Amino acid sequence: MDVYWQKFIESFITGIPNLLTALVIFVVSLYLARLLSNLLKRVLQRRRAPAGVTHLLGEVVLWSIVIAGMITALERFFPVTAFLAGLGIIGFTVGFALQDIMKNFASGVILLLQQPFHVGETIGVKGFDGTVIAIDLRATEIKAADGRVVILPNAEVLANPIINYSRANQRRVDFNLYLSHATEPDVVRRIVMDAIQSVPGFVPEPEPVIVFNSLTDNALELNVNFWIDVTKNDLLHAKDIVLLKVHSVFHEEGIEIPHPVQTLLSTQIPK
Repeated sequence: MDVYWQKFIESFITGIPNLLTALVIFVVSLYLARLLSNLLKRVLQRRRAPAGVTHLLGEVVLWSIVIAGMITALERFFPVTAFLAGLGIIGFTVGFALQDIMKNFASGVILLLQQPFHVGETIGVKGFDGTVIAIDLRATEIKAADGRVVILPNAEVLANPIINYSRANQRRVDFNLYLSHATEPDVVRRIVMDAIQSVPGFVPEPEPVIVFNSLTDNALELNVNFWIDVTKNDLLHAKDIVLLKVHSVFHEEGIEIPHPVQTLLSTQIPK
């Protein structure tokens, strides 16, 4: 019995350095975990990230560092690596089964951090244009212009070009006009320019472009573009105002819009 206690005391004394080292490693990991977690939360709060995401990412950082410190401390007493290798196989299997979920989760975190768009902004992504109504860690929800609600996985959103219409203060309006060969070009330019300048939200810089682009058998093609302030008007309304005014002035001044002409050849078959 005395021999047993003697060996126990000797082993305890021999293990004190390892015990102290493990304790220091664990305490330092706790301190670093809280420090980095709070730092991340403050950064996310400054960037106005959702509170749920801020808390979640803070906890992920906290426990990741704590677990890493615990493993490092336990390595002072027994090989933890072999034990974790067995757990790693199980983790790999589960991770492979949940890879799409994890991919969308990671993409959602990146979207919330980078903030290429906010809720309420109008965006275009993967062929869908609409207003963002929700952003969570799995998917982005968009209400399209026709009323449809589109739910896009975050991985798909992040992997495709994102057009943020709301962050463009100025947008360009484009349209074409087809005119008769008898039309006087300078008169048409004046009419179109007057119509453009009457649009609410018209922006004089960059200057409007009114150019004749092509000459066909029955028409002159006129290309027109101008810029508007989207905080005062929208593209469809601006284009509607210009075209209606141009149509009204054309009617008053007798300027014709050519119609497609088809030539029919009739051959009489002799009896």
